[in-house]
Amino acid sequence: MNVKQIYMDANALLEGHFKLSSGNHSEYYLQSAKVLEDPKTANMLATALAKQIKESGLEVDTVCAPALGGLIAGYALAQALDCRYIFAERVDGEMSIRRGFEVHKDEKVLMCEDIITTGGSAMEAARVVELLGGKIVGVAALANRGFCKREHSDIETKSNCKLPQDIPFFALADFIFAMYAPDECPMCKLGSEAIKPGSRGN
Repeated sequence: MNVKQIYMDANALLEGHFKLSSGNHSEYYLQSAKVLEDPKTANMLATALAKQIKESGLEVDTVCAPALGGLIAGYALAQALDCRYIFAERVDGEMSIRRGFEVHKDEKVLMCEDIITTGGSAMEAARVVELLGGKIVGVAALANRGFCKREHSDIETKSNCKLPQDIPFFALADFIFAMYAPDECPMCKLGSEAIKPGSRGN
């Protein structure tokens, strides 16, 4: 499966001058919502990701996704794994699990995002799951930005990866793009203004 080509065909691999959620700038942006707007594609990607997870032997009771970016990917993955699905959402700036969702003691929970950059949002939601008694058994995403080492990849974990090293991380592909601090961004120095096309700023 050529995941990069799937993103390109969906016009989801954007080129320009973008401000990322981290505050850094990049010439490229992955807009997974454009890929996941087609239910057949979402199902195909989730099935491939579920295959990795099943082959690893990992036991999963529930998939949990942080809103907003992980909602569709998480639901599709839970369907492919034939397990329960819940999500966490930000309330007054803090991740929370509500809407009647419960987490049972020692419930095996797989965190799911559309894209993992450093894994910060996934782990923020994971801490809420753990406070409710759940056990985080792994992390999954459609795409990996290359800061965290995933299963079946030679990429090494970078210092800013926030995923635990004692649980597996599954993703379909690595997308490694140059990123710049705003004061070091060559595009800014040429007078270009960064835009934020993602869910938090648009």
